[in-house]
Amino acid sequence: MIREEIKKLIEKSIKELQKDKKLPKFDIPEIKIEHPEEKVHGDYSTNVAMVIAKLVRKNPIEIAKLINWKLEIGNWKFLNKIEAVEPGFINFFLSNSVLTKELKIILKEKEKYGSSKVGKGKTVIIDYSSPNIAKPFGIGHLRSTIIGQALYNIYKFLGWKCIGDNHLGDWGTQFGKLIVAIKKWRMKDFSVRELENLYVKFHKEAEKNPKLEEEARREFKNLEKGEKTARKTWKKCVEISLKEFDKVYKLIGIKIDYALGESFYQGMFEAVVQETIKKEIALKSQGALVIKYPKDKLPPAMLLKSDGATTYLTRDLATVKYRLKKWKPDLIIYEVGADQKLHLKQLFEAVELLGWAKRTEFFHVAHGLYRTKTGKFSTRKGKTIHLEEVLKEAIEKTREIIEKSETGQELSKEEKEKIAKIVGIGAVKYNDLFQHYSKDIIFDWDKILNLKGNSAPYLQYTFARCQSVLKKAKLETEPEKVEVLTFNKEEKDILREIYKFPEIVKEAADRFSSNLICNFIFDLAQKYNLFYNLHSIIKAQPAELKIFRLTITACVAQVLKNTLNLIGISAPEKM
Repeated sequence: MIREEIKKLIEKSIKELQKDKKLPKFDIPEIKIEHPEEKVHGDYSTNVAMVIAKLVRKNPIEIAKLINWKLEIGNWKFLNKIEAVEPGFINFFLSNSVLTKELKIILKEKEKYGSSKVGKGKTVIIDYSSPNIAKPFGIGHLRSTIIGQALYNIYKFLGWKCIGDNHLGDWGTQFGKLIVAIKKWRMKDFSVRELENLYVKFHKEAEKNPKLEEEARREFKNLEKGEKTARKTWKKCVEISLKEFDKVYKLIGIKIDYALGESFYQGMFEAVVQETIKKEIALKSQGALVIKYPKDKLPPAMLLKSDGATTYLTRDLATVKYRLKKWKPDLIIYEVGADQKLHLKQLFEAVELLGWAKRTEFFHVAHGLYRTKTGKFSTRKGKTIHLEEVLKEAIEKTREIIEKSETGQELSKEEKEKIAKIVGIGAVKYNDLFQHYSKDIIFDWDKILNLKGNSAPYLQYTFARCQSVLKKAKLETEPEKVEVLTFNKEEKDILREIYKFPEIVKEAADRFSSNLICNFIFDLAQKYNLFYNLHSIIKAQPAELKIFRLTITACVAQVLKNTLNLIGISAPEKM
């Protein structure tokens, strides 16, 4: 990557300046290379001179000029200009030949453009989606599902071996509550919706009769012991739920490698508990078994309740142990809501205390929550919005827009249905993905189904526009025919944006932030649409200019498609 090349040149220049005694000896600090917000400051910029200035107590602009002087001696062909500017930045401007060369690379690599082998030989496990059994797939689980899938796609694109694990919530006291509810209200045949209603009813009745909570704990204990009736009821809840989940996954185009629920690890709970006792990590406290962290770094975490029932921590520790043994991962990413921050900190610290793995081998992508305008969604209180309803509503609203549009009149019924699904579901996904995962999202139908501005439909339309231009031109773009030209402003703006894609993909992985890809793709689409509106493409003269502009169009289309694929959104040929 160009960024890494510039970093090496700066480091080499500093060492030569030290050797020539123009700079004193010091340990070279981390060299950060950024893309300036304003293009007048170049394609890359570094503040390393200002960092060095603090170390050697000199004027940063003087150091910047020294490094700049040393760099310019090299006469690097891939750079058009290097400049040192106040208060001590060094800016780098790429040459036209490098920008044109990137177009050739895109045309050659196509769907592989932006990928790399930086993760070769490494394994990452991504824990995502993880809906709860016996509850409909709510809008709240959309975030974990699509952000997790985007991270899976990104890491795979970078050469990692990816393992997606749908850690289903199919164990715990809530099943004791459902078993009590099913027994009391004598339901034999039920759907997931009816199970949800039973769960809500249980909590309303428990407010009047607290003894119901005790009954639920007893029933869960029976379930853990393998009592026949409890097991049969639980199994039915799981089967019904999985059928419902599969419908939603199919609708949003998600396929996860494994779906191992908490119950899968049941036979491992006792060994985990005994290991914590043997290694003197766990101790008794008021009848329960808890992990107490050194120096009170974290609040104590419960492993076993006073009645001997397991907790989330017991089950998650068993899960980690299984994953480490089976897949030997270099990294485990948990795509789980921010409300689980403390629990996951306790889990990661416990894993390190047990000596299983280092804390740095785990990362929690703590996504914000979907909220109503008045607060948090709650299954207990019956305040949920079912994801399937949202998706179907999005498809219907998109279908209505297509029917009213001019281009819609040219489409067949099958094409309209296909596009309505692609665009509607894409709109719902992108509305979430373009925002940083840590943000809470207020559920708003108008915003979630927005088909204009920074939205999936805008990006999909830009891709379809590119395809239309290429189809009308009936000209296959060939890498060897792309020549270096004098670019106009709009052309150069595209070229100075498009080459960043491989870097953005790596940065998105490093920061676990798929929204960086969304930011990039939106900026690129805006620049292409401005170019399209201001300049002729198919009728451009001379022929070399026409080929060049068609090449830009083909490259923008390819990068749009690659980025949309990474975030799990389809790119339709027509719109």
